[in-house]
Amino acid sequence: MTEARLTLRAARADDLDLILTLLRDDVLGATRESDGRALYEHAFAEILADPNADMLLAALGDQIIGCAQVNRLANLSLQSTKRANIEGVRIASNHRGCGYGERFLQMIEGHCRDHGCGLMQLTTNKARDEALRFYSSQGFEDSHIGLKKRL
Repeated sequence: MTEARLTLRAARADDLDLILTLLRDDVLGATRESDGRALYEHAFAEILADPNADMLLAALGDQIIGCAQVNRLANLSLQSTKRANIEGVRIASNHRGCGYGERFLQMIEGHCRDHGCGLMQLTTNKARDEALRFYSSQGFEDSHIGLKKRL
């Protein structure tokens, strides 16, 4: 099976353009992400410098086909279970439906376990019906109501 060739690696400073391409390769991302890179450079540098954050990439050989941001959070609730908050998960549109998303998520889960997390949580936009079905099929439960407020 081709997904066996998928590898996980941490993003490097020179990966920003690849990550931005993946974030824009999405129905919502195509309209809400900027075409420039200047807006993202500072945030990306902060993520790379944060010991509790990782930008993870899925690679097929030298080709990057996926990305996800993982933020580890110390927590007092649930008997102080450390959480992994997963954001910005993408698989390149030309590689969706091939099992790579499932394998990438398994690798992310292993990464989170290796860093002492006992819980993974993520949100997905209500407009992403396919993503919601996918995450549900991977064991994520629709257990909470998430709210956002722009500042």
